[in-house]
Amino acid sequence: MGLDTTVVKPPVAEKTVVQPVVETERFVLRPVRRSDMGLWGHYAGDSRVAVMTPSIPHPLPPAAGEAFVARATSDDREADVWVIDATKSEGGEVLGVIQLERMDRNQSEVSYWVAPAFWNTGLASEAVRALVEANPMGNATMFASVFQDNPASARVLVNCGFEYIGDAETFAVARNSKVPTWTYLKKLS
Repeated sequence: MGLDTTVVKPPVAEKTVVQPVVETERFVLRPVRRSDMGLWGHYAGDSRVAVMTPSIPHPLPPAAGEAFVARATSDDREADVWVIDATKSEGGEVLGVIQLERMDRNQSEVSYWVAPAFWNTGLASEAVRALVEANPMGNATMFASVFQDNPASARVLVNCGFEYIGDAETFAVARNSKVPTWTYLKKLS
């Protein structure tokens, strides 16, 4: 008879991120939590999502969800990240992600993605509009950029009052290349 050497690890404590929750009629924008890893990985791992973002690789490497949660909940994070959570209206817990990256001179850059199952539902426009209206960082200006082959995201920004200011390009990890972008700006009072 051998000894039972099973080691039981204690559960990892949930890190609390101090950032506001933004409520809309259909969903809340709430801070990221560890329990989001599975759905985040499921949706971010979809090539249709990854190729429209600068930073999501495709295929997702192992532990990408853990890395996402660690970055989003870090005390020295460069961006505040919210999950679009529709459980209040009996929807999914993770429908997409929206973030504000801190910039100098009282500015931030908004970026977002929505899971393909929720495309063309107004979800992205509602999330961007809610975050702009809440202006949780108290910014004077918000920027955004979208790939030029993603006119739906450009329409989201225009519908939310962003103005086109020019063309640029950025490296897209999933495409392993530079991609032309349109840049937008929204001045806030």
